[in-house]
Amino acid sequence: MKLALDAASKGWPRVVPNPMVGCVITKNGNVISIGHHEIFGGPHAEVVAVNKMPGNILPSDCTLYVTLEPCTHFGKTPPCVDLLIEKGFKKVVVATTDPNPLVAGKGIEKLRNAGIEVVTGILEKEAIDLNRRFFTFHSQGRPYIILKWAITSDGFVSRDPAPADRSQNLITRNDAQQFVHELRATSQGIMVGKNTVKIDDPALTTRLVEGKNPTRIVLDKNLELSTSLQVFNTDAATVIYNRLKDEEVKNVVFKKLDFEQDILNSVLSDLHLKGIQTLLVEGGPKLLESFLAADVWDEAFVFQNPDLRFEKGLKGPVFPLKNSFELIGQDKLFHHFKQETLPAKGPLSREIF
Repeated sequence: MKLALDAASKGWPRVVPNPMVGCVITKNGNVISIGHHEIFGGPHAEVVAVNKMPGNILPSDCTLYVTLEPCTHFGKTPPCVDLLIEKGFKKVVVATTDPNPLVAGKGIEKLRNAGIEVVTGILEKEAIDLNRRFFTFHSQGRPYIILKWAITSDGFVSRDPAPADRSQNLITRNDAQQFVHELRATSQGIMVGKNTVKIDDPALTTRLVEGKNPTRIVLDKNLELSTSLQVFNTDAATVIYNRLKDEEVKNVVFKKLDFEQDILNSVLSDLHLKGIQTLLVEGGPKLLESFLAADVWDEAFVFQNPDLRFEKGLKGPVFPLKNSFELIGQDKLFHHFKQETLPAKGPLSREIF
């Protein structure tokens, strides 16, 4: 199963938004075939591994190990369960069940009903962690949420007022900016608030790397933003959450929501319905603090330029940075997972819109 997990990881990020899956087939304890899901829309790991089997070896003499429960539904490819039954495998070892309601135990049940011995729960924690975005989306009914911001050495995210020359407000340098664009390329959505759009006029695309642009998601309660801003161009799909209208204009969708209710939950529920599996939040401190205050986030990437001071301006979110960091070019990166991060101390703003 460790070999299968290692194989699965080779699919990142080409399989997104599908999960990474690896498969190993053995006979008498010897590995005879290894496969992984290589690209979204391509054959699943089980199919790849079965197709790599030597022609003189019978599947009925083999054990198949797979990191995620074999699928039972027709998607871009046929069900893997039917293939395993058809080939005559007698034993299948599964790391973890699939949280997708289309599968969710049905694959294991179908294998067992066909007389196949199925063993589950082998390296389950590792398998879930590998596909934490996929599992969060299906088990919690919301996107996997990645928070990202950059601070100066004295803790500011922006000059205030913001300078007319936006280059004077940049904090991180080229390597860190490219890293962020790689994050965007593996996310289906990128969220900012209206003030970030007004001040920075960001494109929110993956222009520095190869990869698909995420859907741009903007919170603009009273529709104050000018349609001449970059988020309204045709480079990517855009969703504008507001309280005034539902409308679709070319690639821009205006979605009306009740901002007097739990707007954050409403937005995340709607994004789940839209199939946004991973959401990158790049907004200003108020938007970021709203996610922290609600305790709704999964990862945080905090960049710091140790050579830059603003001395005054907008402070970054209240957040307990860990002692360790990695260098991305000349900038520091503090990478946090929610489960290993202590709660932030200090007041957090809920007045975000």
